[in-house]
Amino acid sequence: MDTKHNYKPLEIHLVDSTESPEFHHLTRALARSSLIGLDAEWKPLRSHQSQFPTVSLLQLACQLGSRLSSESDESVIFLLDLSSIPLSSIWELLRDVFISPDVLKLGFKFKQDLIYLSSTFCSQKCELGFDRVEPYLDITSLYNYLQYKQHGRKLPKENKSLATICKEVLGISLSKELQCSDWSHRPLAEEQKTYAARDAHCLLKIFNCFQTKVSQEGNSCIDNSGLHPSNVDLGLKEILEKPDTDNNVIRSKFAEALDIVRATAASQYTQNIGERVVSRMSCINTMPMEESLLKIVRKYGEVILLKESDKTPKTSKRKGKRQSSVAVVCREKQLENDGDWQGPPPWDLSSGGDECPKFLCDVMVEGLAKHLRCVGIDAAIPRSKKPESRELIDQASKENRVLLTRDAKLLRHQYLIKNNVYRVKSLLKNEQLLEVIETFELKISEDQLMTRCTKCNGRFIHKPLSTEEAVEAAKGFQKIPNCLFDKNLEFWQCMDCHQLYWEGTQYHNAVQKFIDICKLNECSIPTEAERGLWYYQGIDEVGNMYPDEATIADMLGTGDLSSSADDDEELREADTVRQTRSSSCASQQ
Repeated sequence: MDTKHNYKPLEIHLVDSTESPEFHHLTRALARSSLIGLDAEWKPLRSHQSQFPTVSLLQLACQLGSRLSSESDESVIFLLDLSSIPLSSIWELLRDVFISPDVLKLGFKFKQDLIYLSSTFCSQKCELGFDRVEPYLDITSLYNYLQYKQHGRKLPKENKSLATICKEVLGISLSKELQCSDWSHRPLAEEQKTYAARDAHCLLKIFNCFQTKVSQEGNSCIDNSGLHPSNVDLGLKEILEKPDTDNNVIRSKFAEALDIVRATAASQYTQNIGERVVSRMSCINTMPMEESLLKIVRKYGEVILLKESDKTPKTSKRKGKRQSSVAVVCREKQLENDGDWQGPPPWDLSSGGDECPKFLCDVMVEGLAKHLRCVGIDAAIPRSKKPESRELIDQASKENRVLLTRDAKLLRHQYLIKNNVYRVKSLLKNEQLLEVIETFELKISEDQLMTRCTKCNGRFIHKPLSTEEAVEAAKGFQKIPNCLFDKNLEFWQCMDCHQLYWEGTQYHNAVQKFIDICKLNECSIPTEAERGLWYYQGIDEVGNMYPDEATIADMLGTGDLSSSADDDEELREADTVRQTRSSSCASQQ
């Protein structure tokens, strides 16, 4: 897609009581919504247990009103705290939302979420749980249409992650670093609330791209000419026996037959309402679905239907002596305690090292690798996307690196490389960076900031390039914006991946962020060659142009970094302040 979306501040409401104003706001929003994004969060189980995880949080992203009739994105996200709310008090409300024909539900592989959600409610005396979501659309199906079916391409063998889909369709980076955090702990951190809200809100944004594309295609949705009321007078047998010249029309005949069944059911339902023989009343009075949305539901709509076998956890088929749950818990706790660093690291002189810290960050802490590179620390990532435990151990051992991970299972292999595995305890990247610095007693100075390539971990060439040299080096590889030609900038090139960098307008904000995180001495004045934020610029896999704000935002963990007309003025003021502080420090010395 050509259109890119930047995250605006989201309207988020945490619902932890049915008596709260947020709950009443939720019921009003559900009555106005024809489109809802669904997601759930739970604390992962660390061992093979014969039970499903307990869902702690249910997210509902409600799009209010008609999107096509208004340019504004009027949506609100509700976080239902299932640890605080009596589940029996909201079961009927959620059931009605899940099966309401007036509400299209969106999800990303939501069947698993529904299984866990149903199990959670059944464990709290809601014996029926949930067994159906209809009408439903999976984001994976929308992505396959936008990226493959629409262009006649072959579908990929492996399904894309939600983060990848957001990157390719919306052009935004969806951080997943809190996915495996402890969602049962209360109170929830603000970062967890934002993470959960964005996971649900992005479903609406992706659907809007799909809906816009379908509406632009005009007649791409099903033709309603066959839905004329006169067809209801025909029976199912007459429709299927109508003469035809092409077997391809059989699909259309079945569609017509299905429309008769739906029309008959709807007619009977309306008649029953008139006769006051409805078996139950819905908890919410929803608005009828608009025609454009109804067409999409008719053509692309799906149903999640749980079978009895889905509601029973699958036990392992491996034979062997079963361990007690107490033994499993004790072993897990022992592994966590073994994750405490005991040293010395492989780069220590006593171990024959060169005193240059080197780390290997596994897939669970890849964001930490970028942060370490930003402060000048050698931080590599696995060579393959889905490495086995032995591959990580071998890479760390051969390169004399300490393996950083959040996976307690990796600690079982630390006997292979003594003092080379450390389990990171913090969840957020900034806190993880501080934890590693303090644990390994790393010495970080301001002149180390941004001296490594954030893309590949390589070092920069020792001599800066002029604009002419940079243009020549970038030919056929990277595009340099014309606006930089008259600024007399110095360019730096990575010696490994040859990516070009330069001091961008966001320089002060980024450097100051890491100065604050690492609590560096503000009086030190680094040289231009040794420090500086040489922004990664180029054309990434989704076509982002300068500046690559998504990459920078993901690197810094601060969300969108939009440029403003006041940036240059702020930088000049910051330089003045820094010069004043430096003069003050010099006079004190």
